[in-house]
Amino acid sequence: MPEAPEEQWRTYDEFAAGIATYRLPNADLSGRELTVTLDDGTTLALRFENAETVTCNGIEDPYDAVAVREDVFFVNLPHTSVEGEALTVVFSTTTHRALAVRSVIGAEDVEGVPRVSQTFWSGTTDAGTPTGEVPGPSRDLIGKRNIYRYSPEHLYEHVYVSSQRYAWQCLEGVQRGHGDMDLSTVWKFQDGLYLFCFREFRIAVASVWLHDLGYALKTTGVFLGLTGDGRSEHSRAGGHIYPLGAVAYPDAQPV
Repeated sequence: MPEAPEEQWRTYDEFAAGIATYRLPNADLSGRELTVTLDDGTTLALRFENAETVTCNGIEDPYDAVAVREDVFFVNLPHTSVEGEALTVVFSTTTHRALAVRSVIGAEDVEGVPRVSQTFWSGTTDAGTPTGEVPGPSRDLIGKRNIYRYSPEHLYEHVYVSSQRYAWQCLEGVQRGHGDMDLSTVWKFQDGLYLFCFREFRIAVASVWLHDLGYALKTTGVFLGLTGDGRSEHSRAGGHIYPLGAVAYPDAQPV
């Protein structure tokens, strides 16, 4: 497979095409109502109107949902009510814990700052008494090295180098030969389930993933970014995880 020259750095829409090939199937949350209270006191009153539309605090938007585990749902709202924003909510019907990520495309490029920003909250649902660990930042992935297969044409390697950055390279696909080190955020949702988000420096794109590093070794995600012609675009993603190994630092630890 030919490598992509450095001067031909691919746009978001070019590398994202087909990246949902191995994603888990969508879940239909029609008729479900759920209120999520975030740790800053904000509430998200969600009413799933049908398999594709949700009302959040009275505003209608599309959604897609995936049952990552039998009792854990990954729900993304690729907003059409506001340009260049997305809201991702993960919740458990067993522990009644939740987390939320808001991704926003900035108005303009700023040197040294990713164009797409992300904000994180833990939360609880109104479906029962919360139990278990509160979702929050985790260092558990530092030192781990995994391969992610999203489609026959998408194979990427991730190395989690600190609590703030990860390194990636494309092994197969239109970005083959390309790689970088970008900002990242990792939260533990529950045993074996990790929220992983990245924000790229070179192109305007950010992503939200939920890695199941238990027995399933699957990941479910979404992208928000600007296409080559400057339009904001949402994409779904997902695939298989193949752990390569891990290293442990003997004394000084990464940030």
